[in-house]
Amino acid sequence: MISRRAVLAGMTALPTVAACSSQQASYSGSSSHGAGGYPAVAGLDAVIDISHNVRVSDFNLVRRSNILGVIHKASEGGDWFDPSYGPRRRQAEAAGLLWGGYHFGTRQYSGEQQAAAFLSIVQPGPRTLMALDLEPNEGNPRNTMRLAQAEAFVLAIHRATGRLPILYTHPKWANGERYGRARLTLDAPVTSASVVSRCDLWLADYREQPEVPFAWADRGWRLWQYVANESESDAAYGTVSRAVKGLDICDRNLFAGDAAALTRFWTGRG
Repeated sequence: MISRRAVLAGMTALPTVAACSSQQASYSGSSSHGAGGYPAVAGLDAVIDISHNVRVSDFNLVRRSNILGVIHKASEGGDWFDPSYGPRRRQAEAAGLLWGGYHFGTRQYSGEQQAAAFLSIVQPGPRTLMALDLEPNEGNPRNTMRLAQAEAFVLAIHRATGRLPILYTHPKWANGERYGRARLTLDAPVTSASVVSRCDLWLADYREQPEVPFAWADRGWRLWQYVANESESDAAYGTVSRAVKGLDICDRNLFAGDAAALTRFWTGRG
């Protein structure tokens, strides 16, 4: 995922909050990118993420492509809202898809302000997955969200909903290493002392064997974004038969569990 401003291409003492999930599950499910063209890591390949940049023709076709959940961009910073979020939510839920919204964090507004903006458009119900996208702002590096802002965002969401959002990030970024075209670094690495580490991990890593950031070493990922901007004509690892119908491109994600576990996770029950 990238900022809308980029081209679509290539805490001190913290209050105690409940963790979002347990350790990453180990189970038999669709597996990926081995000899059969799937990732070499076990997971359920049933979640996509999109934004207004993606052309969607039919969410019923998306659902019939063995997709169970959609995470859609909802907001960025404290003053921009994805115009496709509301209409597409109604269409996707009518098609029987699980629905979620993510916020692209920036430095321009406080974490609390960004959380308020996000909640105002997401309007989360008990079946709405919420996510914070913590990554470098390639289009405007000086406007990259800092760790303290991410922590404030997470805590504000928890105060308002009783739930923590999931956290989308890359392992190098979370670990405080240089990452991205601009070779930026997060101002401080995420550690186990940060409330951010208590969020379930939505890992962005396009290698066949993803790296888990240090702060999640004992839990692993719940979602793994293994490919970005996949299309039917350019499917990951040549798996054209698995391409998602009903839209032009999407990011693909594995879930660490089976379909029943995905529903429990999505609705905050597991």
